[in-house]
Amino acid sequence: MLETSARLLRLLSLLQTPRDWTGTELAERLEVDARTVRRDIEKLRGLGYPVDATPGVGGYRLGAGAKLPPLLLDDDEAVAVAIGLRTAAGGTVAGIEDSSLRALTKLEQVLPSRLRHRVSLLHSVTVTVPAAATRVDPDVLTAVAATIRDNHRLRFDYRTHDGTTTLRTAEPHRLAHTGRHWYLIAWDVDRADWRTYRVDRVTPRIPTGPRFTPREAPDLDLGGYLTRGITTATYRYQAVITLAVSAAVAADRIAPTVGLIEPLTPDTCLLRTGSNDLTELAIYVATFDFPFHVEEPPELIAHLRTLATRFAEATD
Repeated sequence: MLETSARLLRLLSLLQTPRDWTGTELAERLEVDARTVRRDIEKLRGLGYPVDATPGVGGYRLGAGAKLPPLLLDDDEAVAVAIGLRTAAGGTVAGIEDSSLRALTKLEQVLPSRLRHRVSLLHSVTVTVPAAATRVDPDVLTAVAATIRDNHRLRFDYRTHDGTTTLRTAEPHRLAHTGRHWYLIAWDVDRADWRTYRVDRVTPRIPTGPRFTPREAPDLDLGGYLTRGITTATYRYQAVITLAVSAAVAADRIAPTVGLIEPLTPDTCLLRTGSNDLTELAIYVATFDFPFHVEEPPELIAHLRTLATRFAEATD
């Protein structure tokens, strides 16, 4: 039989799993009687852990309390949290760097040496490149997430890429992160259509709008929908290019924030990308180290021919 302190830790570990436990199940796991389980539950509550009693079968679960009690993490969970905190310290959400470092310091103080070595090893062989993207205010992310959770319309000022600001009213659906930017996928009420917004350009207005009934998602594949939205739909020129490599090879060389890749055959695929500038598009495709064929738009094809003639004359 476990000693009292060890038994409490074991009980807490069981309660942290996402399920309900009956008193009988807990007693069997801990090798004690039901009365001891009830006493231990009361001890955990006295230490600040919100152990809720579920109705019906008289089960127990760990609920949410007014303050954050200590958590028990297994080895893999502890390493994952430590790595996540290191990543957050240099991420795209503004203002959480110091908080992440403080939390990481507290965690590493109590990590066993074997786990601290795993985290330190990964950190020592990893180079972190600072994010070039504009960072997002965490309060804005929290405010937007709350409107999604509560099904409240979101009123916000939106700064477009050319610097102009407009008032938008939207029914927020999901937040998405591409590694460089945060995006909001939402139904634009005034335009009666789905839109994708850069969250770093969003300034929420208080109070939020009325509640709404959530709509069906614009696409079952929201990742693909976002990629299409940020790589082609918003640009003046939308290019379709056949690549003479497999989709896997193309995906390894072309970031999802640049274009959408669609497999055609085992050795070819289609790239959909866009830009407001034909020269920018031409320079980008010129960097491919594999054969390709531009299908559209006609303006890009003509521009490439003009550039090809210019380059040929420059080297004649």
